[in-house]
Amino acid sequence: MEEAKFYKKIDGQSVVCELCRHNCLIKDGAVGICSVRQNQDGRLFSLVYGYPAALNVDPIEKKPLFHFQPGSLAFSLGTLGCNFKCLNCQNWDLSQTKPANKQLDYFEPKKIVEQAVTAGCGSIAYTYNEPTVFAEYALEIMKLARKNHLKNVWVTNGYLSSSCLSAVLPYLDAANVDLKSFEEKFYRENCGASLAPVLENLSAIKKSAAHLEITTLIVPGRSDDLSLLKELAEFIVNELGTDVPWHLSKFSPAISWKLKTIPATPEETIFQAYETGKRAGLKYVYVGNIIGDERENTYCPACGELAIRRFGYEVERLDHHGRCSRCDEYLDIAE
Repeated sequence: MEEAKFYKKIDGQSVVCELCRHNCLIKDGAVGICSVRQNQDGRLFSLVYGYPAALNVDPIEKKPLFHFQPGSLAFSLGTLGCNFKCLNCQNWDLSQTKPANKQLDYFEPKKIVEQAVTAGCGSIAYTYNEPTVFAEYALEIMKLARKNHLKNVWVTNGYLSSSCLSAVLPYLDAANVDLKSFEEKFYRENCGASLAPVLENLSAIKKSAAHLEITTLIVPGRSDDLSLLKELAEFIVNELGTDVPWHLSKFSPAISWKLKTIPATPEETIFQAYETGKRAGLKYVYVGNIIGDERENTYCPACGELAIRRFGYEVERLDHHGRCSRCDEYLDIAE
């Protein structure tokens, strides 16, 4: 086990974890909300450092990132654990599994980078579960990735502490942040968290050098209110910028953690949310999990020319080095 960073000792043998915005008070022998950081005799240890639970080579579009190295491959890894308890979680077999319940092989950071290079990937993606809970491991990999000309991508719920985010940002090239709803009640009841810290961190990421995209999973009866989606879209436009891509994803009950009796999201709901985002002024709004729909494509925001055609994870680039091939408009693509 690796001693954790981002914590402080308090009276007796208790510690306060300062990795995320929960700031868990952890007594001797106990773990935090994420279940993967344990207090042992007044010292906090990561139970998942070096133990990925999932390793795959994915299209970068699967993250989803549509304006970051389009058509490239990302070496993706995740561990066990999460600092959220989302009832709709679709990776719950990783996020809600405790390390003691699964036997995993050790991978030192160097080995992860070597595998990414061998696979011909352009980036390493910290994904599947919440990368904040394995931040120490991720940071060591990120530093080595930079030295090997690989980009670093986080797919995150955005609940990092300010100290953790400050440590990550110098090595972060792109992030897709799940902005799950624009309602505090949803975050509290569905995720066991709060909305405000996510909004604060979105602003911090946007102000950094990292590329930012946002995903919202639309759950029927829980996060499909069009007035709230309008507020969310307006927040992106007014606080982050019209250039931030917004991905709208369908909810699938069959693979969710605890919402198996809720129906799947109707496509019409996704299309209405898409129009809401466009009316708010966003240049790039995308529908997710609807293969073959033209709203998966990237169009020039100035002249409407098709710039990137997508069919699932098949990508055809028609742009010219990140600019529109017809009018030369910049398409907000980070390579």
